Amino acid sequence: MKKNYFDEMFENSEKPHNHYKTLWSNMSSLDDESIKRRHMLAEQDFMRQGITFTVYDNEEGTERTMPFDPLPRIISQKEWQVIEKGLQQRIKALNCFLEDIYTDQNILKDKIVPRELIVTSPHFYHQVYGVKVPKKNHIFIAGIDLIRDEKGNYLVLEDNIRNPSGLSYVFQNRYIMRKLFPELFKEYELQSLDNCLYEMLEALKYIAPKNIEKPTIVLLTPGMYNSAYYDHSFLARQMGIELVESRDLVVQERVVYMKTTRGLQQVDVIYRRIDDDYLDPLEFKEDSLIGVPGLLDAYRAGNVSIANAIGNGVADDKATYAYVPDMIRYYLNEEPILSNVKTYILSKKEDYEYALNHLDELVIKERNSSGGYNMLIGPHATEEQKSIFRAKIINNPENFIAQPTISLSTLPTHTAEGIQSRHVDLRAFVLLNEKPHIIPGGLTRVALKKGSLVVNSSQGGGSKDTWVLGNSTDSKEAE
Repeated sequence: MKKNYFDEMFENSEKPHNHYKTLWSNMSSLDDESIKRRHMLAEQDFMRQGITFTVYDNEEGTERTMPFDPLPRIISQKEWQVIEKGLQQRIKALNCFLEDIYTDQNILKDKIVPRELIVTSPHFYHQVYGVKVPKKNHIFIAGIDLIRDEKGNYLVLEDNIRNPSGLSYVFQNRYIMRKLFPELFKEYELQSLDNCLYEMLEALKYIAPKNIEKPTIVLLTPGMYNSAYYDHSFLARQMGIELVESRDLVVQERVVYMKTTRGLQQVDVIYRRIDDDYLDPLEFKEDSLIGVPGLLDAYRAGNVSIANAIGNGVADDKATYAYVPDMIRYYLNEEPILSNVKTYILSKKEDYEYALNHLDELVIKERNSSGGYNMLIGPHATEEQKSIFRAKIINNPENFIAQPTISLSTLPTHTAEGIQSRHVDLRAFVLLNEKPHIIPGGLTRVALKKGSLVVNSSQGGGSKDTWVLGNSTDSKEAE
């Protein structure tokens, strides 16, 4: 039977793709018990380091170690060059869009993007309309989710430009892989992650207000009970910046200060890991206990930079996503290098009717949900689930988009039943300084449940180390 998905490792049942030959040869020499033992060592190491995440709807206990699969994903240099150029192009266009939407709104006037799409987005904030963002840089970091179709073409599935999480796991996965399989790193030349956190710090310095040479930078976290707290603490520690909560900051005369043992210290840049709605109780949710009163006023005055910028959610709305190829043509006068997944906007009559008639075939998503929640995968859904979503769509079609069900590409994965194929995607991380910088590889997320297409950790997914090959390995593997 012909597979309806792309196999990342194998051209056919016996022959691996060129860049996987060395890995497959090494892995084939290991028995299941050896791989299982190394997998257990990885779990123990993650537990010791506190590499965990929180599942809020799990009644049995919320704290879990991040599931890690010891069989890496490998991307050839040729493939990566296409991804890199496509992501650089995409992030430039999205940044232009955000600057435009919060100033002149030319793209709306020229009817490239429907005005009603923007004004109905809950993440379009009038409070920051007209605010001058330093260097016009709205996106300090983005997490762009990529998948591969059945022919192996890379497609953009989603843009995450509010508070993308998971970057710390990119570094920790590489660290643990070097401990578990040191012999493999003698066989492959990989593009290095060594300078990426330096690049991240430089990107934060770049957006400091008023061109301050040595800005004080902090990472603002909701606290230790947040699902991504490990991510927050790791990044702050590695960049050498302070990890703060709202109680550590105060605003006086439109300036943000950090409380220290030596008194107040002015803060210039805030890498926030708090959603817009909770950032400032004077401007957004008044009952927020994790925000900083007066922060938005200091931001408007140009006395502090906030990364990512407030209001970015209007650009990673799942309905706005459908127009990113048009943004690339409009702002950059270029054709998109990376394609979108075909997307139906259910506020359009023809798309609405098509979706209701093809629920069995489609993936239905709420425009502003994340983490794999609030969506319907038609081919895997029960009649009851389809009935519920049908009623939701009829009641509020503007809140939904639909996409064809694409069987994500697969990779061999360690499971309780041995090595088996599981579906994967790739979260690529983009830093925007004077020009975009793509972190080599990113985070490969794997659906550990058999047959599942949902890779999110909160839904039973895990992650793999992602290797991007350098020149010498690419040449050797092609021989």
